[in-house]
Amino acid sequence: MHPATPPTAGAPAGRSHRTARRNLLRGLVALAVAAPLALGAAACGSDDASDAPNAPVKLSIFWWGGDARGKLTEDALALYSKKHPNVTFEKTWQANQGYFDKLATLTAGGNPPDIFQIDDNALAEYAARNTTLDLTGFKDSGKLDVSKFPKSLWQYGVVDGKLAGLAAGENTQGLVYNKTLLTSNGLPEPTSGMSWEEHIAWAEQVAKKAGVPGTMDPSADYKAFWVWLRQQGKDLYKGKEIGFTAEDVTRWFELWKGARDRGATPTPDVIHEGNATDITKQLVVTGKAGTSWVWVNQMPELKKNTKDELGVVAYPGDPSAQWARASMYWSAFKGTKYRDVAVDVLNFLVNDPEAAKILGTDRGLPSNLDLRRVVSDDITDPAMKQSIAVETELAQKFGESPQVPIKGHSKVRAELIKAAENAQYGRATPAEAAAQFLAACKSAIV
Repeated sequence: MHPATPPTAGAPAGRSHRTARRNLLRGLVALAVAAPLALGAAACGSDDASDAPNAPVKLSIFWWGGDARGKLTEDALALYSKKHPNVTFEKTWQANQGYFDKLATLTAGGNPPDIFQIDDNALAEYAARNTTLDLTGFKDSGKLDVSKFPKSLWQYGVVDGKLAGLAAGENTQGLVYNKTLLTSNGLPEPTSGMSWEEHIAWAEQVAKKAGVPGTMDPSADYKAFWVWLRQQGKDLYKGKEIGFTAEDVTRWFELWKGARDRGATPTPDVIHEGNATDITKQLVVTGKAGTSWVWVNQMPELKKNTKDELGVVAYPGDPSAQWARASMYWSAFKGTKYRDVAVDVLNFLVNDPEAAKILGTDRGLPSNLDLRRVVSDDITDPAMKQSIAVETELAQKFGESPQVPIKGHSKVRAELIKAAENAQYGRATPAEAAAQFLAACKSAIV
């Protein structure tokens, strides 16, 4: 702006005041016109990269994971910068613990990362806050290529009709069992397609012959409950509401009370241990149960913690109730100044063959089916090969993906554990625990 011009010497004071006032009004009008244009440009994500393809761009990116994931991701981003020398990254990553607290703080403070990792526990909430960039237009234009994804996989990132997250990898539910325990006792292995009743009868047989409860009690496990609900024609959520009734939960809790009464599962204290521990201490590897209910891609981590041979099959019941779940997503911040570049980075991370070879299966099986075959050929870990084989087999049977969990999902998961343990310890009947759970769910999603 130019400095204000002083009144002309000898000019009347009133006239100079009127002139100054007119100048001020003109300036305010100009600002009023310019402000919406500037805001509109920001809202449209206009950036230097689109106007000048080689202009320097620095993107902030935030993810969770251990040292191995940190190194792999940094290597993949370095490859992107090598192919696009004008693009650099401000990289931040940390352990899962506290990750979402920090992401919420960054977002609330008006400084969210341009690109961030997120999972289905939080995607709907961040989309509802208008934090995530809608990727639909980029998908439709081909700038974000999901043509090689299983349809249900990319659709599992849609929230309220907007593509809020891009699946970084695929996963599904898996029943992991101790193959060594079964073989040494001449017992049959579980198979995909067994009914729930058949699974419990099999677990009872294992307990009687091997002296180890055949199955972890999964009544507190939202994954198992969710699959079971879908086999009943229900779902965990329906729109913005809970998708099940107290009667459904009662039936679920009664199913597992019957299993406990038959000795097919461990005692409540051991079940609680399985509910409360991380993947490295699941009962199938601590020798306290013949099976554990996990995600298929957790097989290698389980195997590191036992000398026994493990196997993995689908959860009981109709396998079509399972789906191609996004193990986690990449999302972009809606307000990023570099929308096109951010989306190009997302596309690179899931579709570039060299990036796929670097990232491997760390975030689940590659979402791009062509690249999944390439990566699978390079896998040497027997446990991961098992995981890939099972997920490849189940991919032929997967049903439609459910909607992404709604706001309050983490609380719903915690309340299921609380209600199931009340039933497990006998502090409440299955019906009483179910009523408590449903009431808590309704409060959680408000």
